[in-house]
Amino acid sequence: MSSPRRRPRSSAAAPLDDDDLLAEILLRLPPQPSSLPRASAVCKFWRSLASDPGFSRRFRAHHRRNPPLLGCFVHDFCEVRFQPTLEPPNRVPQSRFPFAIAAGDRFHILGCRHGLVLIFHDSQKQLLVWDPFTGDQHRLDIPPGFAVEKTWIGAAVLRAPGDFHHFQVVLVGNSDIQSTQAVASVYSSVTAVWDNLVSTPLPSEDSGFLTMVYTGMPAVMVGGSFYWLLYGNSQEILEFDLDKRSLALIPMPVGNTRDMGEGNIWVMPAEGGGLGFLFLRGFCAQLWKRKTDCKGVSSWVLGRSIDLDKLLSLNSEMEIGYPSILGFAEDNNVVLLWTSVGIFTVQFESLQFKKLFESHDWYRCCPFEGVYTADGGNGGGPSGAKLLYNT
Repeated sequence: MSSPRRRPRSSAAAPLDDDDLLAEILLRLPPQPSSLPRASAVCKFWRSLASDPGFSRRFRAHHRRNPPLLGCFVHDFCEVRFQPTLEPPNRVPQSRFPFAIAAGDRFHILGCRHGLVLIFHDSQKQLLVWDPFTGDQHRLDIPPGFAVEKTWIGAAVLRAPGDFHHFQVVLVGNSDIQSTQAVASVYSSVTAVWDNLVSTPLPSEDSGFLTMVYTGMPAVMVGGSFYWLLYGNSQEILEFDLDKRSLALIPMPVGNTRDMGEGNIWVMPAEGGGLGFLFLRGFCAQLWKRKTDCKGVSSWVLGRSIDLDKLLSLNSEMEIGYPSILGFAEDNNVVLLWTSVGIFTVQFESLQFKKLFESHDWYRCCPFEGVYTADGGNGGGPSGAKLLYNT
């Protein structure tokens, strides 16, 4: 699509007839799906600018750090569906993001970040990087050195700021040579190759239990590092420093974490920055923070404890089942909680919460954040009109 025709400048030109000034104004519209379709409805000049692919890229780059939570990819053990979470007119149609893998195939969603979805295709032993906005798919073979046949793997996808053409994938797992070694490698779409393996020792295998990546929690990015939970002989946190290309183990702040399958623990940023940890004990949410003293010794400190039944107006005597953590939306800094009355987002620093939708069953739920412009430059086409008039 050609760029909008530049109007001649004159000292008498109205401010909104100056395409440079207008672009700067439209760039600062809220990053909601209906923002650019509404601007496009003003006049042909606005429409030519708002629908230009170059401007759409600038708009998404400008709002990269504050994208809305568009919805969740819900895996109900039979299929994966996109569940919108925004209200009209910003609600993205459920059919807009049909899942990239057919129902019945063996796969795991490893996480979403920067508008990309990372999937492990178990049947083909490949990673799939999927862009739901454009439909682009990139299949990556697992590099040598990972014991994918006997153990689980973890991975994370990310984009560099302002780069919508390239991505990186961080892969972690057990070594296929020594199972008590954690290994990691980074793939770059720029070079289309995996880096050399880095490793760190894991606790020794004991009583037949092997320490490996826990698949119930996708990678969480805090600062320049990724974090995964480990499960098995030892329950710790695996850290991969993206800048240093190094692995390390961090002890968990709570010892009674054997029941990890019920979504009671999650890594997240701490209040005020740094590494944090969320632990649910019944209806009580404990927020922990990793601190380093003047001697360089790190330890966990318990911050706040929050009664979720009071915060969410739940009746702890009548509700069936305790709340469970379903996911964490990094850019919005909100935790997704399952309760017997529905799924909520909770922002623990501000104690703001919102009920997203009803769900009486406990499903895997991956939050999907992104700036959806709903225009021709993003492959959205008619969706822009649907968003605009879906009030």
